Amino acid sequence: MVERMLIGAGAGYSGDRIDAPIAVVRDLKASGERAAIIFETLGERTLALAQLRRRDNPDLGYEPKLKPLLTPVLKDCVQSKIAIIGNFGAGNPPAAAKVIGDLATELGTTVRIGVVTGDDMLGPEGIEVLRASSNDLPDAKLLVSANAYLGATPLVEALGEGADVVVTGRVADPSLTLAPLIHAFGWSYDDWHRLGQGTMAGHLLECGAQVTGGYFADPGFKDVPQPENIGFPIASIGRDGGFVIGKAQGGGLVDRRTVAEQLLYEVHDPAAYLTPDVSADISNASIVELGGDRVRVDGITGHKRPDTLKVTVCYDGGYIAEGEISYHGPNALARARLAADVVRKRSPKDIRIRCDIIGVLSVLADDSGHAWSELDGFGEPTNDVRLRVAFAGNDKALVERGLQEVEALYCAGPAAGGGIRLSLRPRIAATSCFIPRSAVRPKVEVVEVRNG
Repeated sequence: MVERMLIGAGAGYSGDRIDAPIAVVRDLKASGERAAIIFETLGERTLALAQLRRRDNPDLGYEPKLKPLLTPVLKDCVQSKIAIIGNFGAGNPPAAAKVIGDLATELGTTVRIGVVTGDDMLGPEGIEVLRASSNDLPDAKLLVSANAYLGATPLVEALGEGADVVVTGRVADPSLTLAPLIHAFGWSYDDWHRLGQGTMAGHLLECGAQVTGGYFADPGFKDVPQPENIGFPIASIGRDGGFVIGKAQGGGLVDRRTVAEQLLYEVHDPAAYLTPDVSADISNASIVELGGDRVRVDGITGHKRPDTLKVTVCYDGGYIAEGEISYHGPNALARARLAADVVRKRSPKDIRIRCDIIGVLSVLADDSGHAWSELDGFGEPTNDVRLRVAFAGNDKALVERGLQEVEALYCAGPAAGGGIRLSLRPRIAATSCFIPRSAVRPKVEVVEVRNG
């Protein structure tokens, strides 16, 4: 009987370090314990972009880095019985499964791939459900994606059918970790206490290096050893749900601070962190440092899961354009402000405009321009600034017209501007709603690719 399981994180988002899984798998193998590795590569934006790629080519729509992520570790994991669970299927899990099958053939290893679908709500029946659940749903012709957040249940089913790799689309991030725990320990789907613990272990793993020093470092205040070589997290989780967070060999660190920051990440109500599997409760959680980059988290529990599932809907948001220009030397800030004023006055009135001065006001600025009044107290903080002007609107021609005004600053703007860069791209907007669980019917298919 399995009493403890190790689960490592191989990715925390699309675009994560592709070499990170190598050290994680090496350490999981060396432990000799039951183990799994999760790949969390989806966000609302990345899923919408995946759907757009699938529109252009029905063979695409999965995580673009899927093959380089798995190439160094797939054969090792299959041979060592380290389960791989990833939402790298994105908008096209069957296509991702084909990539993995082809990779297994290249590597000469047999693999069983569990493909989980059913999260996509963009069909006629799904849209009808969404319209009954939300008054804010855009016109159907504007929709790019609509995906329900599935829970662990179909992933557990795939593992139960012998899948070495489970490929999903939109699944709640912690469910990637919860599924192998339910499978290994035989937890009941209404054991809210253990499900709450397993869910929060998954929450700590889901963002990869964020819990091991990434997105944490602040030199002189929160120093991180070897940030260029951060070891990604590995959780050691017991049958009773108790867990310890550690990391793979390499740089980074795990301490009370890194764990506390990630534990609270994206949590609106500590007593009710809602997922498809459970309402997790961290209101009485405690964090205990064990030394050696190991931290135990106690006091987590859970309550009955929500009756609804969240759906994120992405739709055509028109266009966004960005133009940048630099100013250097004495009075550079004043010249950049003048350039922004010129562009604002000359651009079409039917588009939204935002101006930022990078290095002076680029985080807290807003579309209204009200934050610019704060610049009056800055004096001349730097003689090297870069003006960024962004334009958004549904009319592509009007957005392009605004962009042209940035380019015209070369000769028609303030003195000594240079280094202009211009870009224009479609914009994706998003909204969310909740739908009845009964409206979502996940499907699991396990395919075997035999080699050797």
